[in-house]
Amino acid sequence: MKRAIRLGLLAALVLSLGLMTGPVMAKEYNIKIGGGPTGGTFNTFANAMAVYISKKHPNIKATAVGSGGSVENVKRVSRNESNFGLCYAVDSDLGFRGKLPKDPTKYTGLRSMGYLYGAPAQLIVRADSKIKSAMDLVGKRVAVGNAGSGAAASAERFFRHIGIWDKFKPTFMGYSAAANAFKDGKIDAFWVLVGYPNRSVIEASVQVKIRLIDVGIDAEKTGFYKAYAYSPTVIPAGTYGKGMPACKTFQDSTILSVNKDMPEELVYTIMKTLWSKEGMAAMVAAKKTFKAMTLENAFRGASVPLHKGAAKFWIEMGKKIPDKLKPID
Repeated sequence: MKRAIRLGLLAALVLSLGLMTGPVMAKEYNIKIGGGPTGGTFNTFANAMAVYISKKHPNIKATAVGSGGSVENVKRVSRNESNFGLCYAVDSDLGFRGKLPKDPTKYTGLRSMGYLYGAPAQLIVRADSKIKSAMDLVGKRVAVGNAGSGAAASAERFFRHIGIWDKFKPTFMGYSAAANAFKDGKIDAFWVLVGYPNRSVIEASVQVKIRLIDVGIDAEKTGFYKAYAYSPTVIPAGTYGKGMPACKTFQDSTILSVNKDMPEELVYTIMKTLWSKEGMAAMVAAKKTFKAMTLENAFRGASVPLHKGAAKFWIEMGKKIPDKLKPID
């Protein structure tokens, strides 16, 4: 009897303490995700990520913000102006080491999270154009992407490497604007560095018959892969219409990046949410390009150290972290 009374008093005490303290509230977060220009895959992913994270975690208010693209995201994420952002691996590596063109700043606030997809270079011309290779762009008008974008940076690297950057007229504009200018005959070619099939290229092909230029051959001949960490790839036949042949090119790895000062718990939670079976399916539903965002691909191509929250997640997934990617904080 006495034992029952003691247990009853103990239960009452526990209950009263619970009522006094109340439930533990999750911390509130407001995060900004740097995407890219209108019509680009960066923008699509940033928007899809913001919607999905906010839906799954009411305490996280995620907002996608516009950006010129990869190079701008490297700088803004490093400075924590955007907390997260999509960055190409080559831009990230150069920015982290202070090797971006005309910019010796070391953007050491940047950290890697995981691989999203490969972004192949695509050089588009009219089907009846006399342009047969990148070397034929001499004297032509070429849209190369927004200033500050990974597309523009990759275009300058490649065309400088093969010796023609100063021999044509580069125009800095986003993908959708480039597609419209192309359709109107204001430019002779346009360049994108993005997953395929790309909406802007499709927009252009609706009104104008197009052809992809094989830039892979010039990359191989000139030792481009020795100079930069791009990798060769092939855009499959029929990507932009029946009868269009496969096209050799090169690609960069798109990495979801984060500022080093973001809380480990937050980054870990976002990793578990995005790389869950449901999360990956939601990203693929937004665009098929994101099917490459898998546990198997993990941090493929990443060149900047992982955030400690991301490293915790990948270790739980059984991944070995290479020395160059181990957290340094």
